[in-house]
Amino acid sequence: MFQVVFFEDRNFQGRSYECMSDCSDFSSHLNRCQSCRVERGCFMVYDRPNYMGNQYLMRRGEYSDYMSMMGMSDCIRSCRMIPMHRGSYKMKFYERENFGGMNHELMEDCESIQERFRMSDCQSCNVMEGHWLMYDQAHFRGRMMYMSPGEYKSFRNMGFRCMSMRRIMHSWF
Repeated sequence: MFQVVFFEDRNFQGRSYECMSDCSDFSSHLNRCQSCRVERGCFMVYDRPNYMGNQYLMRRGEYSDYMSMMGMSDCIRSCRMIPMHRGSYKMKFYERENFGGMNHELMEDCESIQERFRMSDCQSCNVMEGHWLMYDQAHFRGRMMYMSPGEYKSFRNMGFRCMSMRRIMHSWF
């Protein structure tokens, strides 16, 4: 159901590594990664092992030189498949860490937390349903962070601040 192939060189050349599930560290399989082909599904790739560091969403398609397209280095070290979700989307986000301060529920995309809800900051959330992408700039720009159902007590401790949220929808695949 999920499949991505990473290549050491641009244009799908050089050694390759095929992945069909989450992989916490594939640095032992490739020296670098300059292109990839997402055959099926959707993956989040990370520039550090254990799903850490900068994150980039890779949908089905070919990325012959995705490093330069996204301004990435050649150090992709882990990837996580994003499961398809056909149900509803729901999250509650909070102004402060540890679910403190003003809070709001969200069930659809939000281009700007600050503009829509008049919040000065957004530092924690509880994802109840669906899979979401959080961006550190308004209008779905900047660095992104993948959030699956669960509690996120401190965006600051994760090196992030929240400005906009987007649902990861089945139609994206």
